[in-house]
Order: sequence, then C-alpha cells, then structure tokens
Amino acid sequence: MEETYAPAITIDRTSSTPLYVQIAGPIEAAILSGELPAGAMIEDEVSMAQRLDVARPTARRALQELASKGLLSRRRGVGTRVTPPHVHRPMKLSSLNEDLAEAGFVPSTKVLSYEVRPPSADEAELLGLTSEDGLLRVSRLRYADDHPLALLTNLIPMDIAPTWRELGESGLYTCLHNRGIDIASATQEIGARGATADEAATLGEQPGAPLLTMHRVGRTAEGRPVEIGHHIYRPSLYSFRFSLFTS
Repeated sequence: MEETYAPAITIDRTSSTPLYVQIAGPIEAAILSGELPAGAMIEDEVSMAQRLDVARPTARRALQELASKGLLSRRRGVGTRVTPPHVHRPMKLSSLNEDLAEAGFVPSTKVLSYEVRPPSADEAELLGLTSEDGLLRVSRLRYADDHPLALLTNLIPMDIAPTWRELGESGLYTCLHNRGIDIASATQEIGARGATADEAATLGEQPGAPLLTMHRVGRTAEGRPVEIGHHIYRPSLYSFRFSLFTS
C-alpha cells in the first residue's frame, strides 16, 4: 500500500493567525524544501482534521489553499498529491500540450472564446491575408494536472482553422497537423508584464502579479504564416529553458 504523508504541524490556538494558515504554512515549506517530494500522497482532510483536532472545513481550506498555488493536486477517488514544482519548457518549436505530456503532467484545455472575424491590417500583413479573408481568434486556458497554467490566444486563417471541439481536445499543432499543416519555423519573443484583473482571476494569481509572455508567428516549410500566438504563463509554475552554444 502506498505511503501517505502526515506532515508535522503545530497548532497555536492562542495565535491570531487563522488555523488553516497554520496548517498550510508548514506543508508549503515542506514541499518547497523537497521534504515532501513530487507525487507524494498527503493525508486526506478527514484524517488531517482528526489528527490536528480541527474542523474538517478548516483542513479542507488549508489543502485548497495549497492546491490553488499549484503545490497540491486534489482529485476525487485519487487523493491529494504533491505536484511537480515547476514546468520547465525547452525552447523548441513544439506544442505546449505535448511538452506537458512528455514531462509527466496531465494536460487539459478549456476553450474560452472562438470568434470568426476579418483580419486587421496588421494581422492580414503578418498572415498573408486579404481584408476579405476570414480569421479565427481563439482563446484557451491550458491546465497542467488541473492547475491553470497558461492563457493561449491564437489567430488562424479560416481555411485551416480547427473546430472548437478539436481545440478543446488536442493541442493546436496536432489540430493543424491533422489538416496537413505542419509548423516548420517560427519567430518568437519572450517577455513579462503584470496580470490584469481578468487574467489574474482566470489563472489564480493576484492582479499585477508577474506573468511570462510569448508572441509567436508560426510558418510552414514553404514559408506560409499559419498562426499568430499571444500567450501568457504563470511564472510560479512555468519557465523556459534555453540551451546556448558558442559560435
């Protein structure tokens, strides 16, 4: 039977610090220090409440606070586990969905908006379209092990655009590949900025929290630009990894 961890926690009932904070703090410290390794099973809220002599909602809130920070993954029928502490994505031309799966995460996607409209002048120039061509603007929320990780907004010519359902089930590059379109090269810019109130609410961050940004234009081997990506990521759970070489 798999070992279940019951982290050492000391409750001070005379303190003004809420009990759930006193519970969550030591667990967070144990996770960040590596004392509780990724994948470790944590005792459930019922056992924790009984062991610490607190109300079950108090134990539940403590665990939920840690889950909202991306430190724990809670699933009905599976239990509460320590999540891998960070998504280190290699700087290569690949799908985030595939990178997450290869790294051992369970990726999932929620399509937030799906809009067909004419391209702006700048968009038409970047994608080689005319003002008469249709353009899909789709925004998706990408999860890693049930934790919101990234907001992905893409602009795609309508003649190759995947459906709402396809984009909810697969990564964009897989959807395009299924249409005979493969991304062979891209120009990409990485930056950072503060989260807006809407972005913070969607990603589980605070307004103004730092976010990683990526702007990408993907092209086929023939040089056709087929997607513009405007993506933002939670740096608390995500980073880019570069390999540098001397010339």
